[in-house]
Amino acid sequence: MPLDPDSVHIWREPDGVHHIRWDVSHPDTRVSVQPMAADAGDFTLEQAAGRARLEGLPRQGRHYFRVQDQHGNTVEAPERRLGMEGTPNFRDFGGYATEQGRRVRWGKLFRSGQLSTLTERDLDLMSELDIDLICDFRRLDEQENEPSRLPGKRTPRTASLPITPGSNAAFFEEAGAADFEGRQSMFDFMVLINEDFALAQTETYSRMFAELLAIDDASVLVHCAAGKDRTGFAAAIILLALGVSRDQVMADYLLTQEFFSPDAEIERLKRKYGMEALPCEAVRPMLEVQPDYLAKALDSIDQHYPSLDAYLKDALGVGSAERDELYRRYLD
Repeated sequence: MPLDPDSVHIWREPDGVHHIRWDVSHPDTRVSVQPMAADAGDFTLEQAAGRARLEGLPRQGRHYFRVQDQHGNTVEAPERRLGMEGTPNFRDFGGYATEQGRRVRWGKLFRSGQLSTLTERDLDLMSELDIDLICDFRRLDEQENEPSRLPGKRTPRTASLPITPGSNAAFFEEAGAADFEGRQSMFDFMVLINEDFALAQTETYSRMFAELLAIDDASVLVHCAAGKDRTGFAAAIILLALGVSRDQVMADYLLTQEFFSPDAEIERLKRKYGMEALPCEAVRPMLEVQPDYLAKALDSIDQHYPSLDAYLKDALGVGSAERDELYRRYLD
């Protein structure tokens, strides 16, 4: 099939511009892009190889698109990133095929960074998503100092699930030392943090699944401060529990590279952690997503458990009955 549904990604910028990206198996494949809304009105479309840029759609609501090649292969999909003004990495992580031939439902699983700076337009859009549950992985001081803004109508329930990797305090003391080695040390630290997520934070991620399963057919948003590390592992383990392949899980994890700019956040991060004296390049790995980060978490599971199924059951309390319920709720 020339047009791969899992390779079609659609995102909206805060200014309303839409980007559509796709992969095809043959370079001569021609692809058309069309909004599905009856009230799409006048819009402009610019297309290049594997990409399109569209302007002029209404700012309210969530838009769906039809992407079709000349052979009639069609993908119908909504925006993956929703163009929030107050948080850059708010996106749906549904829509992916599973290894059993099913597909994760759109509109049920969302991931994001902090919600404390959502605008009124963001809140209106969020209320339309009908989110039932928010899992907040930020530390308690982050939750208290930067409280989330949530819709006043149909306000989601929030589960506080703070994660502070065990090596944080010692590392930040080391980062202030004169012999701190910079970028490589920070990169290595991020790799270890992801190992910590998989092996030392199992109680918290187990609670995440319990909270998710406690509300019938819950639409859920998982988030932390940047929406890439604690949240990245949360989204990855949910998708793996649903039967999505590791390659596809990694591809979803790396989409943050499209949506999150380290340069825009470096100075804020340095102030937050008291690392003003460090050069930006030394801090940058904390704001990046790298394949090695998530790979370390998944490799750690392989090394300490006989299988992913055993990890889900023994470490996270997600056995066959819980997975069947997840399939019922989140797979088409």
